[in-house]
Amino acid sequence: MEKYLSTGEAARILGISRIAVFKKIKSGKIKGKKIGRNFVIAEKDLLGISINFLTSQKKAEIDKAVDRTIKEYGETLKLLGQE
Repeated sequence: MEKYLSTGEAARILGISRIAVFKKIKSGKIKGKKIGRNFVIAEKDLLGISINFLTSQKKAEIDKAVDRTIKEYGETLKLLGQE
């Protein structure tokens, strides 16, 4: 069974306003389905595009975490990769 998210939930996940979600639905950047007076977004559709909404600050945080992990566990990761 497919899980749907409200526009408010989608906005929270993407880090944008509900109005921005409505605009992206209207422009076709987000696939939304109208149920009654409200729009819903399929969770699988939202997760597929959420990576495009990462801010540069979030991307920098992720890069920093990856670098730290490689620095601390690099040798272990290499050994695991060989198995």
